[in-house]
Amino acid sequence: MVEPILARFGLGDPEWLDPATAAVIVLIAVVTAFIVHRLVFPLIVKFTQWTPTDLDSRMVRSVRWPVTFGIVVLGGYLAATISFDLTASEQDRADTIARAMGIVVGITVAVSLLSSAIDWYLENLATRTNHVIDLRLFPLIRRVGGVIIYGIGALLVLDIMDINISPLIAGLGLGGLAVALAIQPTLANLFAGTYVMTEGVISTGDYIELESGMAGYVVEVGWRSTRIRTWGNNLVVVPNARFAETIITNFQQPVPAVSVYVTCGVSYDSDLDLVEEVSREVMDNLIQNDRHAVRSYGAWFAFDAFGESNIDFWLFMQAKDRIASFNLQSNLIKNLHRRFQEEGIIINYPVRTLQFPDGFNPEMIGATATGNERTPRPSRASRSPRESHLREEQEGPDVEGDPPGGGESPMGGPDGPDGPG
Repeated sequence: MVEPILARFGLGDPEWLDPATAAVIVLIAVVTAFIVHRLVFPLIVKFTQWTPTDLDSRMVRSVRWPVTFGIVVLGGYLAATISFDLTASEQDRADTIARAMGIVVGITVAVSLLSSAIDWYLENLATRTNHVIDLRLFPLIRRVGGVIIYGIGALLVLDIMDINISPLIAGLGLGGLAVALAIQPTLANLFAGTYVMTEGVISTGDYIELESGMAGYVVEVGWRSTRIRTWGNNLVVVPNARFAETIITNFQQPVPAVSVYVTCGVSYDSDLDLVEEVSREVMDNLIQNDRHAVRSYGAWFAFDAFGESNIDFWLFMQAKDRIASFNLQSNLIKNLHRRFQEEGIIINYPVRTLQFPDGFNPEMIGATATGNERTPRPSRASRSPRESHLREEQEGPDVEGDPPGGGESPMGGPDGPDGPG
């Protein structure tokens, strides 16, 4: 195009023509990029301010530099292919480089759009929901997503440059499998942490109790573990893999309010109507004056059962949170006990009543027990003559000492019926 014009002026085909043409094309590309960067993009951003959200303006700003760089790259490609007479191999090489640079620009634009969208969500919506998944998972998605997009772009660039990527993909697959097997516990905790966060069952500050009986406040929910501060002010670290499999009781969900349940009993001689009246007065007074009680929930009372010593009943209220439930329960017990004392309502100690058959005297139990003991045998000196005579007739003579009536045996002499041998 330029050569006929120069030939008309007798300049022929100077050597500086091709470099000058390339320089002009590059200059035009740079000026165009500058205009787009400093004028076109600010104008587009100004138009996007009429939209309800600033997401579109963020996305426009995020692609500002990649588009500018792409215009300069396009100018360089046109300068090389138009200004110079390239051979077929050189043209293929220029096309390959241009396609690779186009992929780089496209990948950069995609990562910029993803990052700007996630940043907008975290700043505008995540702060309203205050979910752990929003504050922790989306930044991870941004980083991991960027790495994945750049990795795909690198593979595409290598493929465009006629580099066989099949062995590389196979090696990455085997390497990934080996790494996954090596860090299997860590991956299990990572996926379990994702599950815990996405479920939204617990959050920082909740009071929970595990199936094992351990209880405490959630300090932090991480990707690998969850930290719990117990009542003894000890920090317990629970791996998420185990945490996701156990049964969890959350005392602050779905609402922080905690129910207060108190059982009591009064004697069978009590006026039950008066008991109910006094109990309701105590609860109504706490609802109106105790800052720990939930007024909208109200108070509930009912007799429950005939106990062994009392007629049992229960009182039911609701406190604003777990800590407030302790104070409310304590105040309820103290006020109820004081009012019962003022009204003369008796709370019995455990008492058992024994029913005996007619004509049965309980004192016979002690007498029978005493009679079963063996009476000591009186000595001979303390026996009366009649007692001694009756005892000798029943038991025979004493085997110890001389027989009665003298020193001889009843069978004869001292040595037997035949006398001394």
